[in-house]
Amino acid sequence: MSDLDSLHTRFARTLEAARGPAGGPDPAPYADALLTRWQEPQRRYHTVEHLTAVLDRVDELERYAHDPDVVRLAAWFHDAVYLPDRSENEERSARLAERALAEARVPAAKTAEVARLVRLTVTHDPADDDPDGQVLCDADLAILASPPSAYAAYTTAVREEYHFVPSDAFREGRAAILRQLLDLPRLFRTPHGAAEWEATARYNLTAELEMLSPPPNDAS
Repeated sequence: MSDLDSLHTRFARTLEAARGPAGGPDPAPYADALLTRWQEPQRRYHTVEHLTAVLDRVDELERYAHDPDVVRLAAWFHDAVYLPDRSENEERSARLAERALAEARVPAAKTAEVARLVRLTVTHDPADDDPDGQVLCDADLAILASPPSAYAAYTTAVREEYHFVPSDAFREGRAAILRQLLDLPRLFRTPHGAAEWEATARYNLTAELEMLSPPPNDAS
């Protein structure tokens, strides 16, 4: 389980760094509101454990970022709105970031950048000259490079989030997502991600896609 006290501390540190010496409102209510969202009952994968994992990966990759604290704020907001039966979660999460961070007195340019990064998680396809986007997307996709048992737990949790989708429809939709990811020229854009995670992630995605594919018709 993630340590909620530690997450509160991490959010406060990040918010204060992003808004600078001018300061602003107490970070605690913002952390509380976000963590309440991340603990909603419909979540099985997009939980505080996922949030913690993404924040940890951002820390691991921060040397590649232009503004690591902006990337960390984007990690906090990137799935803050998450309803499995809705398709506009990223957009709604970005709008939440725009409202909350403006109220918390984060400078307008940084608030806009957080929202842009959140919206980028729709495609996970950052530009070559977008180091902050590369760090956030790599951190979010790092789960794909997990060892077999952790990857299996991830896929099980994703299926549980979409429990209301019939099996055939889920397999078809999940397979389409896997193909979209595999069609990317590179899953990971940071040097560390490319070197350490790319091959394993592609192996996991390909293996899952094969498991989701229907068996060939028996011609005998």
